[in-house]
Amino acid sequence: MTFKNIKNTISISLLMFYINSYAAIQSNNSNLWFHYVGKVQFNTHWSFTFETTDRFTDWGKQHQQWFVRPSIDYAINKPFNTSLGYSHYKTFSYGNPAMFKSPVEEDHIWGQISSKHTIKKWTISNRLRDENRFIGPDQTYRNRMRYMLMINYPLISKKLHLQFGDEAFFNVGSYSGKSVMNQNRIIAGFAWFYRPNFQIQLNYIHQNIWNYNNTIFEINPTIRLSILNTFKLHK
Repeated sequence: MTFKNIKNTISISLLMFYINSYAAIQSNNSNLWFHYVGKVQFNTHWSFTFETTDRFTDWGKQHQQWFVRPSIDYAINKPFNTSLGYSHYKTFSYGNPAMFKSPVEEDHIWGQISSKHTIKKWTISNRLRDENRFIGPDQTYRNRMRYMLMINYPLISKKLHLQFGDEAFFNVGSYSGKSVMNQNRIIAGFAWFYRPNFQIQLNYIHQNIWNYNNTIFEINPTIRLSILNTFKLHK
């Protein structure tokens, strides 16, 4: 991916953001997210990933959401990977006004393709995920596409890295939401590679969420602490 393509992608995401930012009511929430990703590599192609997050709002005073997300991953070649996975979410009632009056659970069956390319010292990662969502006790079906662009640059002896990017969530079909966008996350922070297979990330995320009817628009400054660990079962 060239820098021209990156610029076009960011421009399109910003345009869609502004088009969909006129919901009737704005809600502001300050979030703390705790995030873990563990990967077990069986060989050069196959791996298993387990991801989980516990999220709080009001700077940790109120439970916001948690999820678990296991997946099976296949490396097509060095830059390209595919995954097939399942997610289970529980979102609590939070914020004023609250998008949900009571806790809501949902299940996802999803597939994704991701890539990673290096240009000099810059590492550019792309991820496209298609989520089939089954929401609430009635398992109401909705479809969502997620595209994430992340850029990484080493700062200190390849251990401390600067990272920044954006992830846009798009509703697919009118049955999935009254607005084109479901979420957008502008991400910036640092990654510390304690070992090649173990890293700690601290990121600021400017999160926006549109509810199903596009009547509530959330603006959520968020701090996310992440631990990423890879276990290799092969040489």
